[in-house]
Amino acid sequence: MKNVIHELAEAMTAAEPEARFEVRYWDGTGFKIGEEPEFVLIFKTPAALSRVVSDAFMGFGESYMAGDIEVEGDIKKLFYLGFKIDFAERPMSLMLRLKLAYHFLKARNTIARSRENISFSYDIGNDFYELLLGQGMIYTCAYFNSPEESLDQAQWNKLELVCQKLCLKPGDHIADLGCGWGGFLMHAAENHGVSGVGFTISAEQREYAMKKIVERGLSDKIEIRLQDAREADGLYDKVASIGMMEHMGNAQIPPVFERIAKLLKPQGLALVHTIGNDMERPIDPWIDKYIFPGTQASPLTTMVKAMADNGLDMVDLENLRMHYPPTVEYWLKNFDDNIDRITEMYDDTFVRSFRLYLEVASSSFSWGDNRLYHLLMTKGLNNRLPATRAHLVPTTFRQPTTEGL
Repeated sequence: MKNVIHELAEAMTAAEPEARFEVRYWDGTGFKIGEEPEFVLIFKTPAALSRVVSDAFMGFGESYMAGDIEVEGDIKKLFYLGFKIDFAERPMSLMLRLKLAYHFLKARNTIARSRENISFSYDIGNDFYELLLGQGMIYTCAYFNSPEESLDQAQWNKLELVCQKLCLKPGDHIADLGCGWGGFLMHAAENHGVSGVGFTISAEQREYAMKKIVERGLSDKIEIRLQDAREADGLYDKVASIGMMEHMGNAQIPPVFERIAKLLKPQGLALVHTIGNDMERPIDPWIDKYIFPGTQASPLTTMVKAMADNGLDMVDLENLRMHYPPTVEYWLKNFDDNIDRITEMYDDTFVRSFRLYLEVASSSFSWGDNRLYHLLMTKGLNNRLPATRAHLVPTTFRQPTTEGL
């Protein structure tokens, strides 16, 4: 099977002639491409090699989690080359395909199943996410006005950008679908004088959000419901969905946009902040099984069609892909800075899998198919909206305070 790895290495060097790396095997053999390797891929067991050959990235991911594969040096360089040759889309063994097909069927995001999927990802402990995300507790792409900005500043920028795109004003009543730990609603209430309702199906997120809302004196402004976004009720001036849509899967995109249309008042504004793709891509089996069950980055065309089918008029579309790698790099730094505490909280398999996920996520936005879309829409035509983006000039963003995050 070593010959397959040699063939992959040849494909990588054909795609990237300047590639420099080394491969080592458990028996002391191996090979080197170029001088001064940027990374060393180490197969510690024959089984690890077999898994990678037969099951592509699923085999790599599970072998890495088990400690049977190590990568010394810059693992992102490995993923860069992997994206160059579409390694993740290589065929998997029939047995694994059958197992994954059963898993995908179980993980489909029906309303009943979604709560289990979200609990798997988000109810692993708020203490962990505080270490990872920082004081803002925002688990979505930030917005960097400059590379020097802190994560907290960039997340504040993102929340303010959403508020500005939604043209929030005092007295607006807003809904946040998939509200996470409540960060957007608290920001909007404190900085724009709105009231709102957040919808989440994570019990731990709701508990955390309610505590923070009380601490910040916003109980009369914000309500958090343990309720699926597809069953959200009420009538709102504005609707936001930040980082929820990618958890739904393609089949659930039309029902979500149908619900947005029902929640909006006539001419009301909605903004969807979501990971997506330029075209339909297969579900990543490793991410689906170990990180975000049921997740699927939907193609832009699917979302735009669902908007149109539900009377939602596109106002603005923006791709913020380039803001995601620096966001994830901050999460990686927080993860590594707190590794002693994290290893006390979780076993080695979790630690290795989560760090691998962060490295893959950063790489997928830099070199892969992932995009980060802002879709701004109205329920029917609205001719009172700004005709340009002048009101979104970054210099209007104010510096946050600790209390304001």
